[in-house]
Amino acid sequence: MAEMTFLDLSSEIQQLIVSCVAKNSFQDLYRLRSTCKSMRALADTPDVYSSFDLYKHPWWTGLRNTLLRRCYDVGNPSTLYIKGVEYFYALQRHEEGLALMKRAADAGYERALYTYAMTRKLYGMMRNTSLVL
Repeated sequence: MAEMTFLDLSSEIQQLIVSCVAKNSFQDLYRLRSTCKSMRALADTPDVYSSFDLYKHPWWTGLRNTLLRRCYDVGNPSTLYIKGVEYFYALQRHEEGLALMKRAADAGYERALYTYAMTRKLYGMMRNTSLVL
């Protein structure tokens, strides 16, 4: 049986594998990116940025703002959730925050599902009784 390298696979399968690596481990993604130019190019696609969970990211690396911006631009659910919570609770931009949490929840992000449901319920009660959060 002839050997097959990773680069011999179709581009769709390569992209799927890199997205799965990104979803499971940032360390493995960075190792993959450092192997060659073609792996770096595969790892810098919107599919990869939309697939990983930022709660698994090591925040001590100096790339936090760049990473957040790229993930937000491609609609990464964990980034939408983080920004939604920040907008709602820290910046008091309730409508924008709820909209971002809803987008993350609609994408199937579990943390956002619960937070959005509870925040929406509390926000509705808060608006009806003139309470301030």
